[in-house]
Amino acid sequence: MPTSRRQFLQSTAAAAAATAAVTAAAGIASAATAEKRVTREQLDRILDQPVLKTEFLSSPVTVASIELLRNGKTFMVRARSTDGAVAITVPNSNRVANIWPLMVNQIFPVFVNQDARQLESLIWDCYRFKDNYKYQGMALWIGVMAVEQALLELMGQTAKRPVADFFGGRLRDDIPIYVASGVRGNKPEEEVERLQKMVADSGAQALKFRLGGRMSRNADSLPGRTEALIPLVRKTFGDGFTLYADANSSYDVANGIRIGRIMEEHNYGFYEEPCEFDDLWGTKAVADALEKIPVALGEQEFSMHRFRWCIETRAADIMQPDLHYFGGYVRSTRVARMAAAAGMTLVPHMSGGSLGYLDLTHFCSFTPNVGPFMEFKGNADIPVSCTTSSLKAENGVVRCPSGPGFGVTLDPAFVAKATVVTP
Repeated sequence: MPTSRRQFLQSTAAAAAATAAVTAAAGIASAATAEKRVTREQLDRILDQPVLKTEFLSSPVTVASIELLRNGKTFMVRARSTDGAVAITVPNSNRVANIWPLMVNQIFPVFVNQDARQLESLIWDCYRFKDNYKYQGMALWIGVMAVEQALLELMGQTAKRPVADFFGGRLRDDIPIYVASGVRGNKPEEEVERLQKMVADSGAQALKFRLGGRMSRNADSLPGRTEALIPLVRKTFGDGFTLYADANSSYDVANGIRIGRIMEEHNYGFYEEPCEFDDLWGTKAVADALEKIPVALGEQEFSMHRFRWCIETRAADIMQPDLHYFGGYVRSTRVARMAAAAGMTLVPHMSGGSLGYLDLTHFCSFTPNVGPFMEFKGNADIPVSCTTSSLKAENGVVRCPSGPGFGVTLDPAFVAKATVVTP
């Protein structure tokens, strides 16, 4: 059953307790209550702690080369080690299409001839290399994530270990999902029919749909659509179904609160990005004003400092880093650890244009304080096989692949038809 905002926040205390080892290492006790406040100094100590576990790699994994490949609209990263290991992974192809020169010219070179086991420090080196920090945002961090994926796969293949082992080990195999509709502007009845089909096809016990007009300064995509859709979806799916909704930066504070209160009346599970995504202060004002519904934020955040501020001040209740937009597993794990110390959960955002469902499944498999459902937007049209998972939502869950690295194989014929992208 959906819960009140206070009950939801209190339920995260168990997730925070599961991260006792993490916070204790930074000199912080696990959160005793969901509303535990943490200081900047405490969060900084968490950020100072190493993330990656590489002790089972006794020898360097020296990166011999990193290449960007392209087959049609799909980009791939191919990394090779001096020992002959090969990793092929899929970045966020939709975004890479626009930023690939930065990747090839200013990100890849940082990691070549380096020991992949030093990935954490290399990420910082990349941030500083040739003033890369001036490209802060998706332009930089999507490329960093692309390399991080490839090097995790390279180390996984070398050590014969799954990705989760580099982050302390797997905690769960099956990841419950919520289906997410990306449609805005259809009539409420049409959106409900769409949601019913998505739920029927996946077996999901939770869903998310879009409100407002997307960065629209309070204009709805159709007049009155949001106010009609919120109660209609609840009526259609019943009181026991978990419902979320995403405003995509649609509102100012006053309207964000107004819409949030309608959602509270109908017992929604969380309210995502009510105000413009970079208006952290407006979002905090909305979250502070609402009594029951948790507010979620972070899909488009690129700054560790800003995530730290959001957690320190509880500008929102749920943190939502996107693995691609925010720069990868290492950085997102740091956000998860800070959130856990404050008794908060993560419900990471899922990027499209790649194997985003696979990336997110692995992250949720080893992160203690993820929410009850992960986002699922369907499978990409990329030929990938797996012997340990169907890679599909079945009965409301996705099975996380096992085996070395990410546990999947791209079709060799598809890779063979790709060309190397050069400046």
